[in-house]
Amino acid sequence: MQKLVLLLSSMAFCFSVNAQTDTTTQDLGEVLIHENRIQIPFSKQSKNISLVSKLQLETTPARSLAEVLSYVPGVDIRQRGVTGVQSDVSIRGGSFEQTLMLLNGIKLSDPQTGHHMMNIPVPLVNIDRVEVLKGPASRVFGQNAYAGAINVITELSDKKYARVQGYAGDFGMKGINFAGSLPVGNYRQNLAISYDDSNGHWYNSDYQVSNIFYEGGYNLNEKNELKGMIAYTDRSFGANGFYSSAFPDQWESVQTTLSSLSHTFTLDNFYLNTRGYFRRNKDQYVLKRNEPSFYQNFHTTDVYALEANGNFETKLGTTGFGVETRKEAIESTNLGNRDRVLTGIFLEQLVNFGSKVDLRAGVYSNYYSEYGWKHFPGAELGVQATTDLRLYSGYAISYRIPTYNDLYYVGPTNIGNDQLQPEQAQNFEIGAKWSKSGIFAELVYFYRSTDNLIEWTRPDEDTPWQPQNFSEVKFNGIEASLNYRVSPNGSTVRVKEFNLSYNYINADLINQPGIETRYALTALKNQVIGGVLVGIGQKFELNTKMRYVERMNQDPYFLLDMRADYNRTGRIGFFAEASNITDTDYMEAGTVQMPGRWFRAGFMLNFE
Repeated sequence: MQKLVLLLSSMAFCFSVNAQTDTTTQDLGEVLIHENRIQIPFSKQSKNISLVSKLQLETTPARSLAEVLSYVPGVDIRQRGVTGVQSDVSIRGGSFEQTLMLLNGIKLSDPQTGHHMMNIPVPLVNIDRVEVLKGPASRVFGQNAYAGAINVITELSDKKYARVQGYAGDFGMKGINFAGSLPVGNYRQNLAISYDDSNGHWYNSDYQVSNIFYEGGYNLNEKNELKGMIAYTDRSFGANGFYSSAFPDQWESVQTTLSSLSHTFTLDNFYLNTRGYFRRNKDQYVLKRNEPSFYQNFHTTDVYALEANGNFETKLGTTGFGVETRKEAIESTNLGNRDRVLTGIFLEQLVNFGSKVDLRAGVYSNYYSEYGWKHFPGAELGVQATTDLRLYSGYAISYRIPTYNDLYYVGPTNIGNDQLQPEQAQNFEIGAKWSKSGIFAELVYFYRSTDNLIEWTRPDEDTPWQPQNFSEVKFNGIEASLNYRVSPNGSTVRVKEFNLSYNYINADLINQPGIETRYALTALKNQVIGGVLVGIGQKFELNTKMRYVERMNQDPYFLLDMRADYNRTGRIGFFAEASNITDTDYMEAGTVQMPGRWFRAGFMLNFE
């Protein structure tokens, strides 16, 4: 804790001394948040949303999206190994099953298990920004957005460019990434390819990860645009301790394919986007790597979806509407051959009362073939108290159905429960945002009351884990953050960005005598995140990041990471990164011991 206090003090001193010299601010307030129907600028949102900018993606000491997200306030990333080869994500104390990942608004949820949620088939070099919505988002994105949603955004460019990045580091780690844009007339297109591998940081933790992503868009005329996307990721890895400490020779291989085609029609006061997409995930899991016949599973999940989302403006405000239909199917040696169908309807209204008060309310109704109709209303009220201060509050109901692993899995250490019921929660939050001259501060209180919480339990260590429904569990917490962003102004030494946040979460779930829970009582309790990006001269940048993490019923730990960049935006650039500089002994997920101090370095080539 002493290290934490010293680092925060030094960062605050650096901020107070150098902030005075930066007068040109970088305003992200007008960035449109990519929701599927009503898109509102960041500054007018009545929700707690964190934006991960292109600058942060490029300068954070990270080789994967999972590592980048570990520095977002209120987000809990639990990696099983380095560079996020397999990782879980949760928000506001929710489980890894209760957060929805999206790619340009396309849902990446997998009916087999939420462990596949972070298999994002996009190289980090091609991501433009990430929008992290903390809190219920079922009304906006559907049933899996239970405790929050993370939308990864890529953008088609009108300019030609090519970027190449390569790196190498400890544990035999190496990687190469390429991203390029080649517009031809009215047709814009991006291609990104990456490959990463490592011998692993401990026994049986080697990995190989490949990604390929292609996106194209054609403007038919001023009113109509077509877009298409196809992406593929292949990751194979030694899984020592990933799902059970009893079998150190576990191994897994996962391939995910995603494709989509969409059409957008735009008039002055009307917008309609229609989209179809397909996602396939193939998963091979081996309990003893060199003896597959001992125990192995093969799973293939297919998701077929059609969506139509739009909005129109009248004197009453902006009306958003949408409909979706989705089929989820699985062929599995363990879970059987199964399928289910979802149909959903979205409707919401945004009304402005004068220039200072706005109300956004709506409902999402869906029908699942197993559970019938369910309805999820929600509303947010925003008050622009002053030019710089915005107050807001919101209420919403969120919902999640069990995955096929929850229901039907049978293995040596885990057994499903086909009697599970969907979990549902009532959510409330109230917050305040203050923004002025590049400084953005936010304070939020949230409360979530969950019915039928799905949690894996067991009576003793000799009995397999099995999920059960808990009748009612309450989560509440406080989120506070301070961010400072500026543009370069010519000073020799200057602060480009400063971040500091604190999150506290409390849960009232108490272990029953003789019953051990697996996930709910290991949620974040205290989290402090800090960072400062310093520019030195015109070409050198130094980014320092720290995290203090305490999960419920676990020992806290402190991590310090750094990255140095030279000529990052020039034709040829170089970088070096150091992770866990404090050489902390810690675990994030399962029984996987995370590495101590480790390093990597690389180069960037930029052509335009």
